[in-house]
Amino acid sequence: MPEILIATDADAVFEEVSSVVAGPDTLIRRVRTGPGVRDAINARPVDLAIVDLQIGTMGGIAVALDLRLESDAGRLAPAPVLLLLDRRADVFLARRSGVQGWLLKPLDPRRVRRAVAALLDGGTFHDATYLPQPVAVPLGGGDGSGGGREDGGGDFAGGSKDREGSVEGSLEAEDRAEAG
Repeated sequence: MPEILIATDADAVFEEVSSVVAGPDTLIRRVRTGPGVRDAINARPVDLAIVDLQIGTMGGIAVALDLRLESDAGRLAPAPVLLLLDRRADVFLARRSGVQGWLLKPLDPRRVRRAVAALLDGGTFHDATYLPQPVAVPLGGGDGSGGGREDGGGDFAGGSKDREGSVEGSLEAEDRAEAG
């Protein structure tokens, strides 16, 4: 029977997450403050801690770092952490904190179930929601002529040949072409 700790001070977030992970064989506990997470796990270890990034008095990143450091020092039972992030830019912080998984809000039941299952099985879950898709953008005049290359191939971000034939950064070459 897995035991899951949900750390959030927002009732709506707790209701949304607990309604998805609840089941007859799952025990759900809740804390409303960041410092309460360590105390709750110290009192009774959990199989998974789901931590909201915007929890009061101690944010989700600080909670995740605290749990990892205490666990690494042998003062706390290890528990995988699933962070609930507010925006894509928060992924950088989640990676740096060493959590096993993260989800971006707004949450949907399918992603929550997949993330919880992955972490309970000892894996990781890194939500790709709102991940920007790379796009190759041709550089040059925009007339389809290949951006000034003699071989007809287009120049793409990452480098272009200037008039002398040396490869330079695409923005620097364009600035010189416009100024010259």
